[in-house]
Amino acid sequence: MQITEVRIKLCEENRERLLAFCSITFDNAFVIRDLKVIDGSRGLFVAMPSRKLTDRCGCGCKNHLRAKFCNNCGRRLDEARALRESEGRAKLHADIAHPIHCKAREEIQGAIAKAYDLERERAKLPGYVCSYDDHDYDMDDVPMSYGEMVKQSAPGYRMHGPHAPAAQGTHREHAPTRARTESTFGVGID
Repeated sequence: MQITEVRIKLCEENRERLLAFCSITFDNAFVIRDLKVIDGSRGLFVAMPSRKLTDRCGCGCKNHLRAKFCNNCGRRLDEARALRESEGRAKLHADIAHPIHCKAREEIQGAIAKAYDLERERAKLPGYVCSYDDHDYDMDDVPMSYGEMVKQSAPGYRMHGPHAPAAQGTHREHAPTRARTESTFGVGID
């Protein structure tokens, strides 16, 4: 997979270690948001998006692993209930998405570090506007599938049909939607 876009949202200067949030796009088809750029003890570090781990009290209520008392019944919770990492620290978060091997992590971290440095330089310019939140697509702007993208990148390919780009200065109308004439609720239920 190829990294096709990295977007950075710089944090305010008064944050201690959190430098920025970022999103990364692969093959113009898959995006991962909410990665964190952190000033680590060994330099810039990229933290993958994660969720807080929880467990259940005897009453059945979910509680975060740092909670000392149940949110529902108020019972005191065992503070040693969290799994421990190899260094002995409690494992409080689980990655939602992460690279499987070191080479992938290095490639992602390198691309994000480069984009972070460029964004910091852009932020110094007058009229700077962060483009991190410009990720939402209109239904007409939804990117094509990866297979279609590969097919279109083949030499000599020319797109035809209703999804072909309109000629300069013309407007492509949407296909009319079919109006529902009768209710289909419950059809097929015996």
